[in-house]
Amino acid sequence: MNETSYRLSQLEAMNSRLKSNENMYKMILNTSRNALLYHCFPENRMVHLGNWSHFFGSDCSGNTDLHSILDYIEEDERIRVYDCMVLEKTKKESNIIDFKLKDRNLWVELEVNVIYDDNGEPVEKVLRFKDTTKFKEQNDELTYLAYYDTYTGLYNRNYFIIKLREMMKKAERENCVVSILFIDVDNFRRINDGMGMLMGDELVQQIGERFRDFSSDNILVSHFNSDIFCMAIYDPCGSRSIENVISNLKTKLLDSFILSNGKEVTITVSIGVAEYPECTKDALELINCAEIVMFKAKHSQKNGVQYYDSPIIQEFIDKINIEHKIEKALREQGFFMCYQPQYSTEDKKLRGVEALVRWKDEDGKVISPATFIPVAEKNGSILQLGDWILEKSISDFSKWLNRYHFNDITLAINISALQFKNKDFVKTLVQVLKRYDMPPSMIELEITESVFIDDMNDVIEKMNILKDMGFRFSMDDFGTGFSSLSYLRRLPIDTLKIDKSFIDSVVTDNSTRTIAETIVDMGKKLGFNTIAEGVEEKVQFDILKDIGCDNIQGYYMGKPMVSEKIEELLSGCK
Repeated sequence: MNETSYRLSQLEAMNSRLKSNENMYKMILNTSRNALLYHCFPENRMVHLGNWSHFFGSDCSGNTDLHSILDYIEEDERIRVYDCMVLEKTKKESNIIDFKLKDRNLWVELEVNVIYDDNGEPVEKVLRFKDTTKFKEQNDELTYLAYYDTYTGLYNRNYFIIKLREMMKKAERENCVVSILFIDVDNFRRINDGMGMLMGDELVQQIGERFRDFSSDNILVSHFNSDIFCMAIYDPCGSRSIENVISNLKTKLLDSFILSNGKEVTITVSIGVAEYPECTKDALELINCAEIVMFKAKHSQKNGVQYYDSPIIQEFIDKINIEHKIEKALREQGFFMCYQPQYSTEDKKLRGVEALVRWKDEDGKVISPATFIPVAEKNGSILQLGDWILEKSISDFSKWLNRYHFNDITLAINISALQFKNKDFVKTLVQVLKRYDMPPSMIELEITESVFIDDMNDVIEKMNILKDMGFRFSMDDFGTGFSSLSYLRRLPIDTLKIDKSFIDSVVTDNSTRTIAETIVDMGKKLGFNTIAEGVEEKVQFDILKDIGCDNIQGYYMGKPMVSEKIEELLSGCK
């Protein structure tokens, strides 16, 4: 074979491979849920690629008139969609919008990118239509999860607080009163213990149904947890509609509840009342005041109502005492660290430890973090406490790492919103790591969704800086806040931490199990690891393993341990 023939055969083989690759790519695009339109402006040429019939029917494929697409879109959306498709008229380079197709349950993401020449004239444009229906459905499910209680369908605590703040702003403008009713079912634990958790949950659901009847533009109704409900009443000055609501509520709860086991249950409730602006102008404090006086009502007599009065000042004095004790404990090193192990569900191998601060006061009494952490966050001492936690936990972990040379084990450290937003946080963190020669890749920073309130973009920018250094991030208490896929995709996180409130009922409540499974599935699709906290029983572990949760943390595998005990555990992980 001469050289010319050889080169011709090589060229034919190359063309054959190119044709084969072209056919393969066309097949992939045509069977995907994407449709692309390439527009070359100098040649006035359009090329259609992908699965156009999935979105707009076969008539649109090859049609160079973009107006034909608008027939498949709701009339009130057509201008917005068309403006995006002809993005070059605005001289913008890119844009992304979402819209729903007419008469179909199909959501579409349209992304447009335009390239301009040196004179600002458009040269090339690509339109990409992507089916985001499943993504939208998952987002709607997470939105419901973020805003509503799964047992009762009422507002959850976080969303109730958001709506309460809106109501209080309106009351300030209109010089009106907002009343909070903090409502606790009397003797619920006795009912729960006597008939079991399933019947207790069913009773809560039925109570929630009766509470739902009060929901209106002027009344917010929420299920906080277990047997706790809360109502916010917009009360024009002088109307005293709150008395009518309380009377009607008590009347409505008089009728017995018939459970699925045939048992008939009657209940009473204790109610604490606090009013804005008389009590406080802060939403959380208003709820707290109502809760405190509710306990007074419960201790005085069941089925009682207690309004906020002057003795509540004592509660604030107690908080001040806690603040002073925190300051003293920081000065005198009264805090100490415990560490709770985290395990892989696949092989029960240790994958990390979470640093947990603990405190005993001068009398040796253990003070719950649920008591002192909120106080520290409110008065700002969380910054000093947070720095101490970083220093102590990284110091301990570095010592263990140098001693036992373990691999693939991370140190998880909780970072408060105030601490993370502090301008010196990154500098402080880096300095501590340098001091103990710790690689950032072994540190997982746990944050909650509260860190994104007010300045999400700044927080994400700081996260990206730390991510580039090698730090890992986990989203703590996931599912209890305002989680939304619209921003979750933007976050450089590695792990979703499923809140204990879901794990508590994952065995007894199918809807909770479905939610947990949805979070795990969504996490995998977004490339996140998942870890469930508060796992206390083998049956919970088995369910979490079955739905694909990567890791667990809780008393079932290991409670929080002092440093000496956790060191014994780590010594076996060389």
